Amino acid sequence: MTTGTDNSPAKRVTKRRGQTRQRLLDAAADVFSESGFGHATVEQICERGGYSRGAFYSNFDSLDELFFAMWEQRSAAMLADLRLATESITAGNAVDIHSAVARIVSVVPVDPQWYRINAEFTAHALRNPALRQALADREDAILRTLLPIVESALSDVGRTIVGDPTSLGRALVAVHDGTSVQCLVDTDTSAAFALRRDIFTRILLSYSEIIQNNQSEEELS
Repeated sequence: MTTGTDNSPAKRVTKRRGQTRQRLLDAAADVFSESGFGHATVEQICERGGYSRGAFYSNFDSLDELFFAMWEQRSAAMLADLRLATESITAGNAVDIHSAVARIVSVVPVDPQWYRINAEFTAHALRNPALRQALADREDAILRTLLPIVESALSDVGRTIVGDPTSLGRALVAVHDGTSVQCLVDTDTSAAFALRRDIFTRILLSYSEIIQNNQSEEELS
């Protein structure tokens, strides 16, 4: 049994290791963004983070593993934000689908740095069957976590999914990926983000229907 005042060496080392790992992840994000994933090296990341190669390889076996750690960290943060956003829908009286989508989409980041990194790693993974499968497995895991959040949000606005929920999940991911590009390159960013919200709304309406006896639905005109 341990207490809240446990200061054992193992616990201190674990905390230090976590800090080292995070600094390497942060340094890698900068190096990947500036140099491109295909041109980045372990040495560049270590120099940016202020660590040795030994520190890198005590945390990651390869740049591929580091990327996946970065991907999982960002995915977990996004899913946590989505849960908070959906929980606040009814609490904030955002009971129509338009308001709900606006609130949810606002917490799904469109980050130019991460877009560059992810796009370059995806191209890299497509040339390697094992990495391609690893990427696909992680995408499937995201969908399995995302769908209950979407189902809950739809229920809060008086709708339920019809058809295959996985198809809805994949459609939402496709919309996110495609509209992210538009939001990043369009000179009229306000219009691009407005279109992004509208497409998400239309996809959700297409894959759902009003729950019987629900009178609060505001149909898309």
